[in-house]
Amino acid sequence: MKIKVEKEKSRKKLKILAAGDLHGDSKLAEELAKRAEKEKVDLVILNGDITGLIETENIIKPFTKRNEKVVFVPGNWDNPDTASFLSKYYGIKNIDSYYVRYKDVGIFGAGNSRGIIETEEETFRKLEKNFKKIKNLEKKIMVTHVHAAGTKSELSGFPGSEGIRKAIEKFQPDLFISGHIHELEGVEEKIGKTKVINVGKKGKIIEI
Repeated sequence: MKIKVEKEKSRKKLKILAAGDLHGDSKLAEELAKRAEKEKVDLVILNGDITGLIETENIIKPFTKRNEKVVFVPGNWDNPDTASFLSKYYGIKNIDSYYVRYKDVGIFGAGNSRGIIETEEETFRKLEKNFKKIKNLEKKIMVTHVHAAGTKSELSGFPGSEGIRKAIEKFQPDLFISGHIHELEGVEEKIGKTKVINVGKKGKIIEI
């Protein structure tokens, strides 16, 4: 136990700005990018509904012009073509059905692109496949757009995903990031050892 504690103290934590539900607000993207720069984050995670309601032009540019590293999952407002464009044009990683590794932290996710309907079992299998790729890393982060079943975000009246809940309970990532439910932005809780956060458009600085 003592050795583990000393190891934790010696490792440099990964500093993240996590946010979602921008819905095309380029002014908000600029504010978040400035915050990422000021806080000197290692990585920006955007968890869906990046495009939508209002202006979407240059929605990622505020981050890339500051050389921020960005990964994302699409939300229900982000169709597959848009997600593909954002990834290719801005050189950012779409981790829907994929994973990335930064230092000793593995990040895997599942999006909810508009026009693609998956069963709960398909969502779980997608997460399971990529968890296996990073399971031996020191820290694990799971990112989705929609919330998990049985979490506080369901207080909104919108049921969460059973497939996502199953993945959290089985894999116990250190951190689970979701969004989608705007009115419960900022809500935090725990499922076993997993810290669960609905990050929302205001964003949250997280160190792991």
